[in-house]
This record gives sequence, structure tokens and C-alpha cells, in this order.
Amino acid sequence: MAQTPYSAYPGSTTRIERLAGATTDLQHIVHQGLTHYNATFWVGANAVLRKIALDDIAEVDEYNGHPIRRFIQDRTVIEDTESSVDLGARGWKLVNYPERLSYSATPPDFGSLSIQRQRWANGGLLIMSKLWRSLRHRRHEGERMTMGETFLRVNYMASICWASFGLAVLLIYPYTDRLLSPLVLVTALPYFLAMAADLKRCGYRRLDVLRIYGFILVLLPVNLSGVCKSVGQALTGRKIAFARTPKIRNRTTAQLTFVLTPYLLVAWASFTFAGDVEASRWAHAAFAGGNALLATYAIVAYIGIRHSVEDVWMNLVSRLYRPERAPAPVRSAAADDLDWESVLYLGDTGTASSVLSTARSGTQRPKSERPRKGALSWRPPT
Repeated sequence: MAQTPYSAYPGSTTRIERLAGATTDLQHIVHQGLTHYNATFWVGANAVLRKIALDDIAEVDEYNGHPIRRFIQDRTVIEDTESSVDLGARGWKLVNYPERLSYSATPPDFGSLSIQRQRWANGGLLIMSKLWRSLRHRRHEGERMTMGETFLRVNYMASICWASFGLAVLLIYPYTDRLLSPLVLVTALPYFLAMAADLKRCGYRRLDVLRIYGFILVLLPVNLSGVCKSVGQALTGRKIAFARTPKIRNRTTAQLTFVLTPYLLVAWASFTFAGDVEASRWAHAAFAGGNALLATYAIVAYIGIRHSVEDVWMNLVSRLYRPERAPAPVRSAAADDLDWESVLYLGDTGTASSVLSTARSGTQRPKSERPRKGALSWRPPT
């Protein structure tokens, strides 16, 4: 299977669309590294697959006595990742072409973006067991596997889980200087330097790495929610479905917890910063102050104060008020007797009814009401 990981459309209309597109463009570089270590994953946007490979991973179910072949499994909402494991277990190779040949739209508002990122965070843990079985099977077949491939595959599928929970612990637990020294904070420096270099290569600014960190902070409840949905699906055995959300002026309403949690995070980080300054815990004070500052910027730039108020109001109203559903329309017997050919041609049910009654009485249809010669004749199935 050959693919080119998609990139974001240039010329984004909103700041959150631009920054979310930057994270997508970074993944294009990351996937080239995955191919180098034979750890490629199908990203689903586009691909060229061999039919025989799909036949090799197909599963056959029976429905009402008829065999149903399913090539791409849908046990999770990241079916492309699961299919990558299935293809690799059967010896097929996945590669990424280095050029940018595919582009895809990025959600322009926080509500729709949170739905997308929640879906991306859901499912990786469920496929881990299949990945381990695949790795053991390949070793048993004598296939050479490197430590880099194993680590990158596990990291790709489970990093959202441990990174989200680890960041939540760092933000909430009041560490002392004995546990959180400046050397611990410096360990993250190579990661941010590499990200800044990749951003520059993709046409963005190096300082966007700080904006991405703030972006990650406001998306923390979204990623945690996706991970929890994976756990819920593992316990219940039922695939999680995403509900449609209401629209406000061409904008998707975000869930209440996704809107309020970033504000609570800023409040807690500010409270922790004040306590650290008073207790002279300068390392943790710098960490807490930086989180409060960047999260505040991300709220204003990517969610918006006015949009936050609108989303909170819409969520509260939806919980307190349910609109009365209109009764289902009763189908009249006259509708079953309509000459639908005349309705489609004349464009009016009243005229069609009169034409139908005229035809039943044996009177010839007026010339002005007759269908033109060669007009399309169509009758709905009974």
C-alpha cells in the first residue's frame, strides 16, 4: 500500500484552523520517519492498495443466510490504523511517498475540531492487543523486527493516552522543587527544538511551537475523553458513536466540559503559581506560570470568549429545555391516488389531481396540460 499523508489546505481562515493544520503538516514529516523504520500506518486520507492485499485481510460474516465480506474492519473509529496492523500481520508493506500530493480541509472552529481530535484519540488502546499478537506472529515466522519499529508502532497508538494522563498529573499535582527540578524541564527541550525546526521547514514560524503547546493544553479534555471512550468500548464491547452537535452561525457547538475545563486549568495554574512564588518554589512556579499564560492565549485565540459563552449557554439550554416534537404527518389516501407523472410534469398537486379526475371521467386532457412529445415519463415504484 502506497500513500502520501495529507497536508492542510493553505490560506486558512481562522487561527485555530491554521495551527491545527500545522500539526497535520508536521505529521507528514513524522510519517516519512515511520516508513524508514518499517512502521508505517495508513492515515486514511488516500492510498493505493493492491486488491489481493484487501482480499487477504477480508473477513466473512453471515447475515440472513448471505455471506458478507468486510475488507476494512469497523470495530473502532480509526479503522485505517487497525487495517494497517492487519496488513502488516500478513506480510504486506506500507510506504509513504515523500511528496505532498493530497490535501484535506481542517476544521475551522473549536467545536468541530474537538469532534475530530476526540475521534483520533479513541481506538488506539483497543488495537494494542492485536498489535502485540501481530508482533509475536511475525517473530514466530522468523521476520526480523527492529526495536525502532516496535517502539514507533506502540508510540503511535498509545502516546495520546500516556501523554494526556501524564500532562494532567503534571498540571494538577503540586510538585515540590525536590521532585520537579529545572533539569527535568530541560529534558523536554530537544522535543520542542525538533518541532520548531520542522515547523520552519513546513513554512510556519518557530515560535508556533509555543502556540501548539497552548493548543495541546486546551485540547487536553478532548484527548482524555477519547481515551476514556476507548476504555468504555473495551468494557462494553460496543463501538462508540458520535452524536451530531447543534450549529451556531455555521459553527459547531463544543461540549460543555471541553469549554469549561480550559478555564479551570488556567484558574488552577494561576493558583499554583501564586502558591509557588510565596513558597519560593521557582522551578514549579515557572512551569505553572507558563501553563497559565499559554492556556489563556489559546482560549482567547482558538476558542474565543464570546464563543465560549455561547457554547455554555447552548449546552445549558439543551439540558433544561427539550423542544416539542411535531407529530408525524398522516399520509392521506389521496396522495396514493396521485398521478405522479403529472405531478412531476405540471409541478402542482392540485393541477395533477384535476388532470387525474379528468382522465378517470373519460374526458380528453386539454392540449395545454398534455405532456410534451418526448417528455420524460417516470412512475415511482409501488
